[in-house]
Amino acid sequence: MTSPDDSAPDSGPDSARDAASDSASLSADDSQESTFADRVYRSPAGIAGGVLLLGLGAWLGIDAIIRGEGRTPWLALAGLLFAVPVVIAFTVRPAVYAGADRLLVRNPFRTITLPWASVDGVRAGYTSEVLAAGAKYQLWAIPVSLRQRKRAARQQARSAASDPYGRTSAHIAVDTDADRRAPSDAAIGDLREMAEIQASRAGAQGAPEVRWAFEVIAPTVAGAVLLVIMLAI
Repeated sequence: MTSPDDSAPDSGPDSARDAASDSASLSADDSQESTFADRVYRSPAGIAGGVLLLGLGAWLGIDAIIRGEGRTPWLALAGLLFAVPVVIAFTVRPAVYAGADRLLVRNPFRTITLPWASVDGVRAGYTSEVLAAGAKYQLWAIPVSLRQRKRAARQQARSAASDPYGRTSAHIAVDTDADRRAPSDAAIGDLREMAEIQASRAGAQGAPEVRWAFEVIAPTVAGAVLLVIMLAI
């Protein structure tokens, strides 16, 4: 005759602890996936400036094409063909895409794909840079602002001086480091942390890949050649 203990599932303390451990593990995995979901870094100021320049150029260029006389319409057309891709390349195009397996850097004339395992470091001095496989690539989409960095440093110093709980400045620096950094330093810190954690993933292995942005280079060169020809005639 079988006893009730032999047929019933184990519901003792060990089973409860195992269930809690599995739940905590799943929660940690879900938290990591949500923390390191795909991120996009761009420069709002750069995009705004690019849109304004494109609007101004379109207004002046179209007006010259419609109302201009002689070679003026052709010069305006050549100028637009040259200037528009350049403005887009340096203002609207730059972006940094950080995913679970790789970092994609879209600069004015190149697109660099960096698996996390190939990233040696991410740093921000006077410019934002990523080091990979012995090469250095600038992050045009994350410009460094010394003014914002100094403002963040002043805010940290002010918080340390006026802490109501009487803690030391070391504790204040730890507590306020994440929310009082300059935007570029905060972005670089996020990318550095992702590189350290995600590099061990199976999908994050591989070598850097660099592709030239011929969709930007070709019209820029064509516009420059046409502009030179028109000026030379």
